[in-house]
Amino acid sequence: MTAWPLPPPMAEALRQAERAAAAGEVPVGAVVVHQGRIIAAAHNAPRSLADPTAHAELLSIRKAAAALGQERLTECELWVTLEPCAMCAGAIAHARIARLYYGAADPKGGAVAHGAHVFDQPQCLHRPDIYPGIGEERAATLLRAFFQERR
Repeated sequence: MTAWPLPPPMAEALRQAERAAAAGEVPVGAVVVHQGRIIAAAHNAPRSLADPTAHAELLSIRKAAAALGQERLTECELWVTLEPCAMCAGAIAHARIARLYYGAADPKGGAVAHGAHVFDQPQCLHRPDIYPGIGEERAATLLRAFFQERR
């Protein structure tokens, strides 16, 4: 079986996740792509920033909004290594992200395909195109190894 190379945005998101793990943070990384170019990258940092909202998705969305000088990211894609939680899914909807690509599913804390199904709610004003499972094996392996070390 041939292992296909990951798309560059997911490869960068995984590098960000590795940086998070090295810093003692849950290994999640995210990048925002605009017109085929990565304009923002971040990893989870709630502990190091003493900020419970410092998830990779939120940090990368904030950086992308600042880079573009606008709060609506309608022409952007978000690539993240783990299925977003409800907080991050809400931010994705508010930012009007066009496409969401994510790696590993998160049956416990995810809110896209699991849990709250944020984008399926009638109150959700925007639903991105969703592409799950990109780089899933590598992302899941990173997460398992991180949590196994802490048990």
